[in-house]
Amino acid sequence: MITLTNGQIFLYETLGTATLLLLGAGVVATVALRDSKGFAGGWLLVNFGWGLGVYMGVYVAFPTGAHLNPAVTVSQLMMGNITGVQSIFYFLGEFVGAFLGAVLAWVAFKKHFDAEEDPGAKLGVFATAPAIRSLGWNLATEAIGTFVLIFLILVSGGTPTQVGPLFVALVVLGIGNSLGGPTGYAINPTRDLAPRIAHALLPIKDKGGSDWGYAWVPVVGPLIGSVIATLLFKAIAAEALIDAIKSAVK
Repeated sequence: MITLTNGQIFLYETLGTATLLLLGAGVVATVALRDSKGFAGGWLLVNFGWGLGVYMGVYVAFPTGAHLNPAVTVSQLMMGNITGVQSIFYFLGEFVGAFLGAVLAWVAFKKHFDAEEDPGAKLGVFATAPAIRSLGWNLATEAIGTFVLIFLILVSGGTPTQVGPLFVALVVLGIGNSLGGPTGYAINPTRDLAPRIAHALLPIKDKGGSDWGYAWVPVVGPLIGSVIATLLFKAIAAEALIDAIKSAVK
């Protein structure tokens, strides 16, 4: 990875995460909001839209390793690939980018937000919500989905740019198709929190509440999944190193 200043890390992560959220929130708006040409396009279209959003966002933020996700940043910090100071600029870029991407999606669909009568559909463009509300089980679902994401990134090369943007996009698509049904698969704390704040702040017609009672789940769950995946990977890597050393001294 190219050596960058903290300001460049912030800039690239902001641009990459904004791209991810613009396209991700945009595909949800396309499917969920009344009078959109893609209205009722279905779950598979949403999953492909998010996967492509990841694919394009990774290219935009390629110089930084394209974390786009605090769960990835936490993992890379635990692996020793970034410093604590650098992680702060990753987190800031991810948050600001997610907020800006959500705002741009609202601008693009402004008239459809005005026409839509269901507050839940409007919130769903910005933030995730469980199909069956059970916070403990919802937390487990988010942790499991993020575990899959982080562990596959680690075992396949360390960072999204090393394994390739298409691989990471397909992982996200696979998680959405297989594990996304219960919660809408945030698998990214900033992807949910920053747009939820945007929903609360934007002058959206008849928008209703932002469901802050659920907001902690898609933040805490992904962080738990990230930590567990990274600890497991480090344990496996340590065991492999020990085996290699034993083989070398025989």
